[in-house]
Amino acid sequence: MKLGFAMRPTAVLALALQTGLVSGRAVQLHHAVSPETQRVIGNNLLAYPRRPQLPVLFTRPAGTHDLTGFAAFGDSYSAGIGTGFEGKEDDCRHGLHSHAALVAADLLAGQGGRNATTFQFLSCTGATTQQILSGSQDSQIDALNASLPIDFALLSIGGNDLGFFEVMNACVFRFYNFYSGTCESALEHTRAQIESDEFENRLLIVITEILDRVRWEKKPSFFITVTGYARFFNDVTDECDDMSFGVWWNGPRLKKDLRSNMNAMVLTVNAKIRRTVDLINSQFTQNKLVFVDYDEEFEGHRFCENNVTEPDYNRSDTWFFLVGGPDNARNETRKDHVPEFSALAPYSPLVDPVSCLEPAQRSGDWGELALCYMAMSKRQDPTLRLARGDFVAENSMWYVPTYYGKTFHPRSLGQETIKNRIYEVWRTLE
Repeated sequence: MKLGFAMRPTAVLALALQTGLVSGRAVQLHHAVSPETQRVIGNNLLAYPRRPQLPVLFTRPAGTHDLTGFAAFGDSYSAGIGTGFEGKEDDCRHGLHSHAALVAADLLAGQGGRNATTFQFLSCTGATTQQILSGSQDSQIDALNASLPIDFALLSIGGNDLGFFEVMNACVFRFYNFYSGTCESALEHTRAQIESDEFENRLLIVITEILDRVRWEKKPSFFITVTGYARFFNDVTDECDDMSFGVWWNGPRLKKDLRSNMNAMVLTVNAKIRRTVDLINSQFTQNKLVFVDYDEEFEGHRFCENNVTEPDYNRSDTWFFLVGGPDNARNETRKDHVPEFSALAPYSPLVDPVSCLEPAQRSGDWGELALCYMAMSKRQDPTLRLARGDFVAENSMWYVPTYYGKTFHPRSLGQETIKNRIYEVWRTLE
C-alpha cells in the first residue's frame, strides 16, 4: 500500500534573484559551535526561543506555505570540510561554503537578512550511516530538534561506510607507508562492501528514521534531497600515469587503471544511492525523496585533466582539495576567514604514534587517521622524507587535521556547483 504525500520543492526553489543563485555569491553565515545549541540563521544565533515570523523569501505557487527551516545530515561532503571557518574550527569540520551552508545563506539573503530560518547543521566529518541512526553515539537524528520548523532535509552519506579512506590511503597517499596495505586489497574490500546489500539496507533505515523523526505524516510537504559523489579523476590522460599524490618520497603513480577503478567505485556508489531512493519513493503515492547526481558538473574540474601536472596547487579549476592545498572560494581571501594555524608535522609530539590509532579510527576523521598513520610511519622509519616538505612549511593556513582530511573533498567552487545542481533538480520536480 502506497502512502500519500504532496511534495512542493519549488516552494524552496523560487528564490529572489538577489540571493546569489545567479551570481554564485553567498552571504556568510555565523554558526553557533556549541553542541548544546541549535544552528539558527537570523538575529538570534544561539537560540530559537519562539516561532519566527514567516520570511518573505519566495514567489510561491498557490497553496504552498512559507519555508521556515531545514536540516543537513551526513558526512564530510555535507559538512564542507576545508571551505572556511571563523574563530575556532569545530570538531565536525563545518565549512562556511558547504553546499548546505550555501543553501542556508541563500534563504537568509532572500529575506534581506531579516527574520529567521532555522538551519540545523548536523552533518559531521567522519560520519557513517551508523552515526546518523537514532540511539548511536553522537547520533545526528537524536540531535535533530524536531520542535523547530523543518520543511526539508539534505543528506550526503556513504563514502565512509564503503571505505573511501582505505582506498585513498592504500592506492594514492600511502600515509602509513609500506604498512598501508596493497591497493588491490583495498579496492577489493571496498568492492565487496559496495556489492553487498548492507549499505543499501542501512541507508534505507537512516532515511526512514529521518522521516519518522520529523513526523512526515503531519508535514505532507516535507522532503529529503539525497546527494551522491563525483568522480575524482580524468582517467584517460596519458601524462598523469607518471604523477603521484603520495605523501612520502617516491609514492605510488596515478596510473589509468587506478583512476578508472576509483571512478567506477564512485559511480557504483551513486547507483546504489539512487536505487535506494527509488525503492523508498515506490512506497509513496508521490515521491518523498530527491536524488541529486552532480558528477557530470565536475567534468573538466577533476584531477589529471589535460595539460595539468599533478599535484597542481595553483589550479583553481580543480574542484577537489589537495593535501594542504588552498581553497578556491569565489571573490574571497582565505585570510579573511581563517586564522593562521601551523600544520602539524607527521612526527609532531602532539600526535602520539603509540596511542593515536584507536581514537582516530573511532572518529572516522580522515585527517586524524592520516596524521596518525604518518606519525606511526615516521616512528618506524625516522629516515622517511615527505614528498613535498617545502609545501607543508609554506602553506600552513589550515587547522590540522583539516590540512590532511580535506583532500579529495570538494573545494568551495565544487560545493557551489553542488548547490546549484540541487536547485536545477528541484526545478524539474513540480
